[in-house]
Amino acid sequence: MSPSLRPLLISCLVIILASAISTPIRAATFTVKNQCGYTVWGAALPGGAKEMPSGDTWNFDVDPSTSAGRVWGRTGCTSSGSNSLKCTTGDCGGGLFDCGTNSGAPPLTIAEYTLTNTQDTIDISLVDGFNVPMSFKAASGCDNTPSCAANVLDSCPSDLKVDGGCLSACNKYNTDEYCCRNQYETNCPPNNYSMIFKNLCPQAYSYAKDDQTSTFVCPHGTNYVVTFCP
Repeated sequence: MSPSLRPLLISCLVIILASAISTPIRAATFTVKNQCGYTVWGAALPGGAKEMPSGDTWNFDVDPSTSAGRVWGRTGCTSSGSNSLKCTTGDCGGGLFDCGTNSGAPPLTIAEYTLTNTQDTIDISLVDGFNVPMSFKAASGCDNTPSCAANVLDSCPSDLKVDGGCLSACNKYNTDEYCCRNQYETNCPPNNYSMIFKNLCPQAYSYAKDDQTSTFVCPHGTNYVVTFCP
């Protein structure tokens, strides 16, 4: 390399490095709304937790490279002290207010997402049952997003119904067929129970292999709104 070009190259590298360092990685903002006529205790991994009376709103930021994030609501909850919250549905960690790294116990409706530097993948899952109607929308700029506004509890089969919620067949019976395991892992058709969920909430995952009509994509950098009882 010509000695006269070396300072120019070094200057260019310094500018590129400084630009990379100074350019912020913008977090994705999640807004959770409770439009139910009752209190819902919101939970998010990551994100924390919040008691949400009817009409309340909760905002939190998520790293834009978050994988396997989730938001859900807990119902029928009572507190007995600091970070103690025992819930009828969606309970986590054996009775924690802030779930930390603990997922909720079935039955629960879940807003699931994975954020990458190119695109986001989002869905509403009833794979672990149903407890609260939910929508998962983009704040702006992405119209193709899922909702499960129906009250599945009204149509829940008696053998899946529990206090405050509706279990999935996998939750209730834990068989390979219903849970899409072992010989059913690659070929797992819908079942009579999952079709009840699918008919009521066609945009939501009704069982583990319900990918084709239940996964939605939004551009990287999208902010989201999760609404209980939309």
